[in-house]
Amino acid sequence: MHLALHGSCDPAFAPVRAAFAANFERFPELGAAVCVAVRGRVVVDLWAGFRDAARTAPWGGDTIVNVFSATKGAVALCAHALAERGALDLDAPVAAFWPEFAAAGKGHVRVAQLLDHSAGLPALRAEPPEGALYDWQAMTSALAAEEPFWEPGARHGYHAVTFGFLVGEVIRRARGRRVGAFLREAVAGPLGLDLHIGVGAEHDARIAEVPPMIAMVAGPGAGGPGGAFAASLRDPTSLTALAFTRPRDLVAPGFVNTARARRAEIPALNGHANARALARMYGALANGGALSDGGARVLSPQAIEAALAERSRGIDAVLLAESRFSLGFMLPSALRPFGRGPRTFGHPGAGGALGFADPDAGLGFGYTPNQTLASGEGGDPRWPALIDAVYACL
Repeated sequence: MHLALHGSCDPAFAPVRAAFAANFERFPELGAAVCVAVRGRVVVDLWAGFRDAARTAPWGGDTIVNVFSATKGAVALCAHALAERGALDLDAPVAAFWPEFAAAGKGHVRVAQLLDHSAGLPALRAEPPEGALYDWQAMTSALAAEEPFWEPGARHGYHAVTFGFLVGEVIRRARGRRVGAFLREAVAGPLGLDLHIGVGAEHDARIAEVPPMIAMVAGPGAGGPGGAFAASLRDPTSLTALAFTRPRDLVAPGFVNTARARRAEIPALNGHANARALARMYGALANGGALSDGGARVLSPQAIEAALAERSRGIDAVLLAESRFSLGFMLPSALRPFGRGPRTFGHPGAGGALGFADPDAGLGFGYTPNQTLASGEGGDPRWPALIDAVYACL
């Protein structure tokens, strides 16, 4: 079947177009979009395929999709924007904004430790009631009462689900607004981004369906970052399993496609966006906080430098492989390589979504598929050709 590519591509970036098209031949791609912004100017904005598993609804220029953990980058940006406004001190104790959080010996945990995944709260020990994933008060109250799994700051471990509730509640306490509203106010609005945490029913007709994940790698690393991760995930008592499967709502088949999941604010994993939104957001961060086509500055150059500095590195207590984090952003590693510059930062999402900034290249990159692929160390197999083509064209 002939692939119909839509959108625009600067002739100088034709290899990116070719790599994007080739991914539909090499992998079980269903629908996807890729966008590249260089020095604040969008040079690639392409989409193709279908937004439904039945292949009846073509992917459109306005299609948005759940980007899973790529949402965390937007949440981190909200925290930094709030800090720059003087309403949030990242070095202050979380309890200064959220007094109940001081329970179970957490009075000394700092906001920065929530952002760099060193707070020791990647999971809940007790299974919350069914539906807790969609109940903000239930999740934040449970986390406020939880005892850390390790001494905060002593190590780090990916807060796969809890990150959004923890950072989101601090934002709510400091600003008096939920993270979805503050995202619209401080980031999506000023930059003109089609980016949502908690998406309204009026957008349902253009949201891409996310089919079940396809495993693309054989052997011990199948379905996760590595053999140790996969084995640990199968043990329901392990920290890895608790982090990724609790609350139980997370393992309900197709939950991300439900209206309930779309309407809720689950800031670690249910942001809806397109590649254009991710590329423009990170394109602004790669160029001093603003885009060349106008709009407000969302973060100062000084704040961006603080946001991208490495804070956590080493064997991840949850992912069981080496990971790197700054204050809320993931940094490239063998586990999840992306970008090529030494100051590259961003965030991938489960199954393939990716957004990142490379300040040295002035580059913002966004890729949003709806067919999620399980991958081991090295990241999504669709990334390398796209990223290599982008850098070859700079």
